[in-house]
Amino acid sequence: MTVPGKDSASPAMIEVDGLSKFYGEFIAVKDVSFRIPRGEIVAFLGPNGAGKSTTMKILTGYLAPSVGRALIAGHDMATDRLAGAERLGYLPENGPLYPDMSPRSLLEFFADARGLSGSRKRERIEAVVKQCELGSVIGKAIGKLSKGYRQRVGMAQVLLHEPDVLILDEPTSGLDPNQIREMRETIRRLGQNKTILLSTHILQEVEALADRVILISEGRMKFDGTPTDLRRDGRGLDDRFHELTRSA
Repeated sequence: MTVPGKDSASPAMIEVDGLSKFYGEFIAVKDVSFRIPRGEIVAFLGPNGAGKSTTMKILTGYLAPSVGRALIAGHDMATDRLAGAERLGYLPENGPLYPDMSPRSLLEFFADARGLSGSRKRERIEAVVKQCELGSVIGKAIGKLSKGYRQRVGMAQVLLHEPDVLILDEPTSGLDPNQIREMRETIRRLGQNKTILLSTHILQEVEALADRVILISEGRMKFDGTPTDLRRDGRGLDDRFHELTRSA
């Protein structure tokens, strides 16, 4: 089942076309296709080993596909990765944050790496510090911050260069309920003008955030539609997830 995005006429900001990834005889991803237009938050669901991480690594240019294409804002991430990376922000689960650095020094480091300088660099650091509410911890060592604040630092780093597309891998993993609420509010705000692909194991995340759900299992696409469509026949998300991902 394929359901187009909420503005199917707009250009795709994320596009996966006939994507497959093989490791010898092992099939990690097989013939996956979808497109996501601007301003849509899409939950990317699947059990462990489903192929989510492989798909996301191909989308971010860390892996090359065996077959098919993955495009960010029209740029093929296998052949035009640098141009695609300029439009992309990627927040991996438990990404490295250099615990001895402060949020400010980390943001300055990544701003330099992104080629930001002068007033532009200062403006962007100030903007993401405000956006991610880091003012109270800006000079503290990252290693001494709570998991929630470390996630905020990671998000601030991702937003520095004002990407159009965000790929977030388990962004609320390990957070307490208050921190989860804060992160979800941040993602909702960002989703007003950015395209977001959100990998999660947490079905409540779908209810709270997603305009659309893409579900894969054993490397293959099982569902693409709205959360309401996923809950068809009055069944809950847990039941539908089990039905679509259980082994034959």
